[in-house]
Amino acid sequence: MKIKYAVHPEDVKSYDTERLRSEFHSSELMVADAINLVYTHYDRYIYGGIIPKTKQLTLGTYDELKADFFLQRREMGVLNIGGSGTVQVDGEAFQLGYLDMLYIGKGKKDISFKSANSDSPAKFYINSCPAHQEYPTKKATKVEVNQVHLGSAELCNERTIYQFIHEDGIQSCQLVMGFTELKKGSIWNTFPPHTHERRMEVYFYFEVPKDQIVVHFMGQPQQTRHIAMKNEDAVVSPPWSIHAGAGTANYKFAWGMAGENKAFTDMDGVPLSEFL
Repeated sequence: MKIKYAVHPEDVKSYDTERLRSEFHSSELMVADAINLVYTHYDRYIYGGIIPKTKQLTLGTYDELKADFFLQRREMGVLNIGGSGTVQVDGEAFQLGYLDMLYIGKGKKDISFKSANSDSPAKFYINSCPAHQEYPTKKATKVEVNQVHLGSAELCNERTIYQFIHEDGIQSCQLVMGFTELKKGSIWNTFPPHTHERRMEVYFYFEVPKDQIVVHFMGQPQQTRHIAMKNEDAVVSPPWSIHAGAGTANYKFAWGMAGENKAFTDMDGVPLSEFL
């Protein structure tokens, strides 16, 4: 499990491209028959990918967690962006199809992942954060959850937000998670941008077409930086940073948050004039 430390916004002003990517960007999360995780010190968040292509993969604990098992003091969300698969939670099997999500509450010990077909393996993207209260494990499909339609074709940001683990959806201790789908012809996500000092966020870009990229914007509004993202790359957004992206084609991205509250609308909007 890789570790990323928290940094001060004043320090980021001096970062070159290589340092910026090292501190906030993650790639090669989705590898066949492997579990690849990243631990960021922002709200002790963990994100990563699991592809059980030819064998079942079991999520064990890590020395960095100082825990007897992975979810001893944590909760977790699992989004499947691949073929059909199964997540086994303490002996109970949950079938996850394409774009289904599973919430797993604190205290669950034995968690494993398996694909239904090795030719089209499941691709599980996971987010995890500390939890002090246990909530029931629950699955949801994209048609069951709250959908928010935002943007317009004229502004190139027409999109649908699917809110899975959310104050009005699957209940959790502090994890909030879902994904956003951009319509054809739209490239901007989360625009106009905002910050939320009360919680961090991680973006995971997927279904970015081959040979296309998403340019992710971060930093304080008057000190923005950009990071080029390819398909299935992730980026950490500190509480003091905006988080917005523009792609060379439409795409989807999973978002996950942890922090002081779970209010999705609790954000500090940034007028576009502040970027000038």
